[in-house]
Amino acid sequence: MNKKTSAMRNIPFSPPDITEAEINAVAEVLRSGWITTGPRTKLFEQKIYEYSNAAKAVCLSSQTACAEMCLRVLGVGPGDEVILPAYTYTATASIVYHVGATPVLIDCKENSYQMDYDKMEAAINEKTKVIIPVDLAGIVCDYDRVFAAVENKKHLFKPVNAIQEGFGRVIVMADAAHAFGAQKDGKMCGEIADFTNFSFHAVKNMTSAEGGAAVWKNHKAVNSDELYKQFMLFSLHGQTKDAYQKNRGTSWEYDVVDTQYKCNMPDILAAVGLAQFERYESMIERRHQLIEFYNNSFATLPIQVLNHKSDNHRSSGHLYFVRFLGQDSDFRNTFFNRMAQNGISCNVHFKPLPMFTAYKKYGFNIADFPNAYNMHKNQLTLPLNTTLTDADAEYVADTFKRCIAQQY
Repeated sequence: MNKKTSAMRNIPFSPPDITEAEINAVAEVLRSGWITTGPRTKLFEQKIYEYSNAAKAVCLSSQTACAEMCLRVLGVGPGDEVILPAYTYTATASIVYHVGATPVLIDCKENSYQMDYDKMEAAINEKTKVIIPVDLAGIVCDYDRVFAAVENKKHLFKPVNAIQEGFGRVIVMADAAHAFGAQKDGKMCGEIADFTNFSFHAVKNMTSAEGGAAVWKNHKAVNSDELYKQFMLFSLHGQTKDAYQKNRGTSWEYDVVDTQYKCNMPDILAAVGLAQFERYESMIERRHQLIEFYNNSFATLPIQVLNHKSDNHRSSGHLYFVRFLGQDSDFRNTFFNRMAQNGISCNVHFKPLPMFTAYKKYGFNIADFPNAYNMHKNQLTLPLNTTLTDADAEYVADTFKRCIAQQY
């Protein structure tokens, strides 16, 4: 890193990294006369599953849509339970309510952002159909432990449709909204869980402005072509032929086989994602350079940071968490304000779900999730994105250390 200047800077938290390549790609689509779901979206899907070593991919309007449609194609509904962490964004749980099932929230393991896997395993019962681990900050979860748990409890599993019958156990569906491009034990995020859902929202590492992708790995229970057709029906009102197919064919005729949803990804957004793909590995590399710089800058401070890289894993480098050890939410909030006064936008990831009105209405109480609360109360997320210059990163680090000195 180069020596910074001392003047105050304006550091946004997570602006999209858009270049002329993305702008030109969108302009090309606009000139093509085809802006909704078509050839760019199909190419984007292909690149996603090839990059992720997955069997197939489907692009939809958001990660949330992908995850909900996964639950629907898996046959999850009323009377079923879905296990997920209390420490996550609402999208992980809201989809469970959308399909009429019941979310079962699991507290964090002490001093960890991940679920307590022992409590997760204990929660598996005859109603459990899916577990949703969350690859928070772009770090792949301990899926070996998750799969061991579902195997240990497979005798309790009661399938309700053919795909569940084929799995013969609880299905593992990753919320990888943060983790596109992450790796663990030689495998890409996308080939680890049974199903994996990515986000390409504007604040994510790779963006299509809005959008997401569902991918799945090869399994005897999954006919990829048939599953893809089901996703297409779910994403376009249950209609058997989309506009692109009708435009290419000799007949306008189509059927509507069920009353479904509308959540397809248009080509105009896929074009942005395709342009980002061309430099995505270099974008991850830049994020890890920034993480290493932050880690070295903060090595002697009384904070805890995440391990984004080791011999057996590499995160997507999506978020840079710090925890102020021994401090509370008042300390964190004061610190947040100090950083803002110096022109630096930070964030907090996340308020545990039981702290929100919506989940209190369902009977959840944060008192039942003490580890999640303890992880949240002194957590802060610093700017980490590929628009940061070296000087920007130095300004963030120097300001952070100065604020630490003022508060301790």
